[in-house]
Amino acid sequence: MTEQKVQARGKIKKGMAPEIVKHFSLPSFAEEVANPYHAYQTYLDLNKAHVLMLAKQGVIAQDVAKQILRVTDDMAKMGDTPAFELDPNREDIYLNIEHYLIEHTSLEIGGQMHTARSRNDLIGSANRLMVRNAFFEVSRLFNGLRKTIIAFARANTDAVMSGYTHIQPSEPITFAHYCSAVLNELERDYRRLANAYAGLNLCPLGAGSMGSTTFPIDRQMTSDLLGFDAPMNNSIDCVASRDYMVEILAALAMASNTFSRFCFDLYLWATPDYGYVEVDDSCAVCSSIMPQKKNPFTLELVKAKAAHIEGFYISVLNAMKNTPFTLQCDIAMEAPHYLWDGFREMTASFEILRATASTLMVKKARMVETAKGNFCTVTELANTLVRRDKISFREAHEIVAMVVDFMITHAKKADEIGHEVIDEIFGRMFGGKTCLTDEEIHAALDPTAIVMAKDVLGGPAPKEVGRQLDCLEAALAADERELEDRQAKVAAAKADMEARLAAFIA
Repeated sequence: MTEQKVQARGKIKKGMAPEIVKHFSLPSFAEEVANPYHAYQTYLDLNKAHVLMLAKQGVIAQDVAKQILRVTDDMAKMGDTPAFELDPNREDIYLNIEHYLIEHTSLEIGGQMHTARSRNDLIGSANRLMVRNAFFEVSRLFNGLRKTIIAFARANTDAVMSGYTHIQPSEPITFAHYCSAVLNELERDYRRLANAYAGLNLCPLGAGSMGSTTFPIDRQMTSDLLGFDAPMNNSIDCVASRDYMVEILAALAMASNTFSRFCFDLYLWATPDYGYVEVDDSCAVCSSIMPQKKNPFTLELVKAKAAHIEGFYISVLNAMKNTPFTLQCDIAMEAPHYLWDGFREMTASFEILRATASTLMVKKARMVETAKGNFCTVTELANTLVRRDKISFREAHEIVAMVVDFMITHAKKADEIGHEVIDEIFGRMFGGKTCLTDEEIHAALDPTAIVMAKDVLGGPAPKEVGRQLDCLEAALAADERELEDRQAKVAAAKADMEARLAAFIA
């Protein structure tokens, strides 16, 4: 756009400076038009609910409301994109809709639609409705990812591997046990997101600019027609608050952090040095120079996106900091920018990670073979010395520590430990020797047997991990039902509003 048309701007007599048009008006308008969560239809829904309410309350005449709603219904039938041109000089989608309405009725008729409201409460309501659409989408994707990882875990309850602390071998677990740990945190991450809905699904419409209105409006009616849980309780809070954005982005940032940690482990285990997992060819790239390379780049993408989402959270929070508790551009225009970016990046993370996890190959033989030799089993050897030789755990710990030192010094693996080595160290340190035979020592060092024996609550035994996954699956099913109920309530409200509109204009 090379020339700005001067539009009616109240008492403002000049058009916006070209620098402001370039850096604010046009980008803001383009972002709103391109919003994938149905900005155009959202404003039409708000108009429908508002005009139906004004007519019911006698604020505007029935025939006026019918003319407004007939044109509004015609606009709605155009789809997600209007058939008429959206002019950025009119600042936003709503003013373009109002302009079209007035052109197809009159200033006297169409101009009554904006009775008893401001763009402040209107845009605040539109944002919440669009965020609600995005919320439903990311919640559905989140649950889909949880379902994929649960299925992946169930297929690997027998994949015995070394667990790690400080990226050093610790004790034998299964890959399913590890996945269950991640899933438990993802369940809490999802609950944080789901809980944010209570703060999101509240209706600001009817607050006016911030001081309410002297017209006898029915805020409960518009709230119900738009599928909100309730009208907000204070007109200033209606336009001042965007805390639901912070709450949602905080939940997404925490979830993306969990994704990043999960991906880091897979990233490490996909190296040939570990060789525990391998990403599918569809989730990998080769080097342009090194033919041996299979780079698990999708894991890198998800890890990096977690940093972006955390940054979006901080940006939205800080855009609101040190602002008056009322409406201004800081919170109404600038803060929401990165909420939409957060939804976009989180959507990408869900889909990329689900594609990666659903095709990931687990190298079970390599896992268990590594666990046999890397000394992750020797804690159980110490436990066995306590049980069989009747010594304290601290004595057993010292003996086994020196055994491990001896084996590593002599370039031997854990599954090569025999009673001669234990006896020599036991005698030197405490003047005794073990009653264990080599066969019993080898049995104590078997990672699969160790895993099978750990059937206590929370442990890695396959049956116990199966119980954990059952609990996770039940929680997921409950979360899916809750999401379906929320979506059904919104859909029912929409159907009710459309039925009322059709009956009113018939």
